[in-house]
Amino acid sequence: MTIKFLATLLSGSVFLGGVAFSQTADDRKWIAQCLSDNADAKVTATVVAAYCTCMNGKMSDNETRSITQWEKANPNARRACEREAGWN
Repeated sequence: MTIKFLATLLSGSVFLGGVAFSQTADDRKWIAQCLSDNADAKVTATVVAAYCTCMNGKMSDNETRSITQWEKANPNARRACEREAGWN
């Protein structure tokens, strides 16, 4: 492995570790459901995880709908998270 690859891997794991640390149990539940809902997506699991995390961050803490349900009512947030995650 090259040094550049290892540096990228390390910085990514630090970032994701920080994001995971700041999530509540409820956040992790909704993100896990979103990952399951998008299991057949034609993108990498990393892209789906970034998308689900982004969408969860845009939702209110009092939201009762799943990310998949909420994204249908909030297409602008969905498009923003797709761009941020690199889905397109």
